[in-house]
Amino acid sequence: MKLNYKKTILVGFAFFLISAFWQAYDAIVPLILTNHFGLKQSISGFVMSLDNILAVFMLPIFGGISDKVCSKYGKRTPFIFIGSIAAVIAFIALTFIDNAQLAKVIAAGVPAVEQGALSDEKYAELIRELTMEVTLANPMGIVGFIATLLVVLIAMATFRSPAVALMPDVTVKPLRSKGNAIINLMGTAGGIIVLVLGMIFGTSKNQFMQYSWYIVAVCCVMLLGLVIFILTVKENKWAKEMEEETKALNLEETVDENEPTEKRKLSKPEFKSLMLILASVALWYIGYNAITSKYSVYATNILGFDYNFTLILAQAAAVVAYIPVGIIASKFGRKKTILAGVAMLSLAFVCGIFLPYFDNVIITYPIFALAGIGWATINVNSFPMVVELAKGGDVGKYTGFYYTASMSAQIVTPFLSGLLIDNIGWGTFFPYAAIFVALAFVTMFFVKHGDSKPIAKKSVLENFDIDD
Repeated sequence: MKLNYKKTILVGFAFFLISAFWQAYDAIVPLILTNHFGLKQSISGFVMSLDNILAVFMLPIFGGISDKVCSKYGKRTPFIFIGSIAAVIAFIALTFIDNAQLAKVIAAGVPAVEQGALSDEKYAELIRELTMEVTLANPMGIVGFIATLLVVLIAMATFRSPAVALMPDVTVKPLRSKGNAIINLMGTAGGIIVLVLGMIFGTSKNQFMQYSWYIVAVCCVMLLGLVIFILTVKENKWAKEMEEETKALNLEETVDENEPTEKRKLSKPEFKSLMLILASVALWYIGYNAITSKYSVYATNILGFDYNFTLILAQAAAVVAYIPVGIIASKFGRKKTILAGVAMLSLAFVCGIFLPYFDNVIITYPIFALAGIGWATINVNSFPMVVELAKGGDVGKYTGFYYTASMSAQIVTPFLSGLLIDNIGWGTFFPYAAIFVALAFVTMFFVKHGDSKPIAKKSVLENFDIDD
């Protein structure tokens, strides 16, 4: 039994374009909301959570709907195609509203205000307040921006679950951690390309820059990924091949002959494990998303350096870790591997607390590399643990469960972390994240189900392949 890497990479182009979008969204939208519209961190955090509010309802729905679709293009592909095109169009339209707002801020003379003796944090707050006055004088700008942003987010939500569910559709259960490693590798590649574009376009060098051409470039990357996906992925054929391989390897689930496999309910211990896995997902996303949703603002306005390179380093560390993590999980189990990843991520965020006390940006490199490895270790194995508990016809629905947990967490955390920053200061930034990630270690520790079942190798040649 061996993973088909070519198929998995091609399927991964759907996740490639999704990750490219979210990397740009998480970096640019907080900067626009804070620097161009003058919103407080708590209000900006609430706007940043809109995608997660939509996702809580839409991801399970569209995951379930795609389970039932039967078209000549497959279950998932139509959602990926239509959703991607709509998202790209709306994302580009967003730049026109931002440019109009930015022109008003520049005309009001806000960028010309001098810092004087103010600290970086006090100066950033003064600029934000002046920008907010411009926004309040003509609120249609922010109304139009958020309305268009909602269109973008709805378009993305329609195909995220179908895109992620496609890997389990074409991969037998024991190989899904390894397959998920490849999928995450593709997503990381999309993220790194967007971060490089951020460095090329200098997205962290000027609070009052236009992002039009940067977003157009990101959309071109998304469209390139979509074109490769549409031209190469044969969803129906590959799903049928997976079903045949499952039967050949005797991996079909044995249940009461009077109860269809896809309708079998989880046992009480399985259900408890599912709830604990989803609680863990929610907790580590509360911590992780608190950093990703505001790090571009923190680095640009407070630390005063380019956030793109440190994030590239984190992504590069994740790239190096993805394949070894899949192999480690096959040897030691998904749960133990995730616990190690949670410990690494917690440690990285604890170390991040001390960043403002060092002038040398180099101190951030090992911290973000550790965070990247920790996050890769968690991500490779957590999603397969959820869908491992799914029955044949429920992969899309369980994918929706996974994203409901992660998105619910991301509804809460941008607003809550922003509220703490507004009222206490940026000193709460990393401690908040470290605490919630550490709590995920506790819930994950008690999970009993979701690890893959090892399959005996059938030939000497198979010993050269490390199965999941």
